[in-house]
This record gives sequence, structure tokens and C-alpha cells, in this order.
Amino acid sequence: MYILGLDTSNQLLGVAIMKDEQVIGEITTNIARNHSVRLMPAINQLMEDVDMKPEQLDKIVVAKGPGSYTGVRIGLTTAKTMAWALQIPVVGVSSLKVLGYQGKFFDGLICPFFDARRGRVYTGLYQWKDGNLEIVEDERNVAMEEWLKLLSSKEQKVLFLSPDMKKHQTTIETSMPSLAVIPDASAYQMANPSHLILAGENEANDSVYHITPNYLRLAEAEAKWLQAKENHANG
Repeated sequence: MYILGLDTSNQLLGVAIMKDEQVIGEITTNIARNHSVRLMPAINQLMEDVDMKPEQLDKIVVAKGPGSYTGVRIGLTTAKTMAWALQIPVVGVSSLKVLGYQGKFFDGLICPFFDARRGRVYTGLYQWKDGNLEIVEDERNVAMEEWLKLLSSKEQKVLFLSPDMKKHQTTIETSMPSLAVIPDASAYQMANPSHLILAGENEANDSVYHITPNYLRLAEAEAKWLQAKENHANG
């Protein structure tokens, strides 16, 4: 079975093709450039490199967010269009869960997160059990300080993973000095498109008409309150 994985949900753009659980090709870039311009050329290049045609694909797995609103839409639209044209299944997977796969061999809690601005993050809490990455605390849009209080109360080691680590590392280390585990290498802080495919293996197929982004939006009232608070602070 040939499976195509697509991730444009954050700054990283990742495309991978897996055949029977073996990665046969992968393209990953981590540059702040327009995903809408670069995604299809990356797919075409990868197909050419591995000597494949789109008609050989059996499934498409796409990162459905949270992350950049525009990036999430680009990935989903491309995946849905290709799946519809090829008449193959499409599966949407949480971008946080995909990032959590970087902690495959960590024996403890795993906290992937993306910056959501104003001191907030998109995050969730996971743990590996019997070869599966299971949810411990539901994904949410939350103030980082509030989230760290919850994690501290568990009194367990927590592996933090994020491409936005620099924005929050000081707060994490101050709040959880003896419990936070932060990898030194930035490569561990970025999702891998082949992990996206693995994360989608046990997910149910989605309808191209009903698959939706996982934005983790704030309630409208709360978003307006935060904006008003920020405006007031800025004078």
C-alpha cells in the first residue's frame, strides 16, 4: 500500500511516501515561505524521485492542525482534492499528535505544543502505551502558565516538544525545574511527515466532504476579551 503524507500546518512543510510501513521518499523544509506555492511542486518532485504516479497511491494522510490557519487550509484542501480526484481514502491527524511521535522512546508524559500568541499555546498531553500514543489530557488552546500548573500537579517527568520552544522555554524551566525535559537538538522539536503517516494508520478514514480543520479556536467571547485586554495594555 502506498500512502502519501502531507503537513503544511505550521512553518515546516513535509511530504512523505510510505510503502508497507517503509519510507521510500521524504521532502522536508523549515523555511517561512508560502506553502501554497511550494506544496504541489514538492509532491510532484517526490513522486518523480521515487518513480511513482499519483494513480498508484492508496491513501492520503494530512495534518489537520492546530497551527497556522492558512497552512492548515492549504494542506487539507490539497489532500481532499487529490483524494477526490483519485477516489482514495483521506485521513486527518492532529498536528500535535504527529509532533508527539518525536517522543517515541520517552518513558513519561509528552507535551507537544505550538505558540498561539498572547502567552497561549495549542497543546495536549500524551503518553506511549503498548506501542500507541494515547491522549492523557485533551488538546486545547490554553494560557501556558495555566497549563504548566496542571502539568506540575501530576508530579511526573514531562517531555516538551515544539518548534516554538524558544518563546516558552524560560517559562517552562522556571515553572517545572525538576520535571521538564527539553531536547537540546532543534531537530527533535519539529514534526516528521513519515510520523504523520504512522499516526494515521489506526485512524478512521474521513469523508472528503466532512473532514475539517482542528483549529482549537477560542470561544468568540474569550477571543474578543483577550483582544480588548491587549489593546488596553498597548494604550
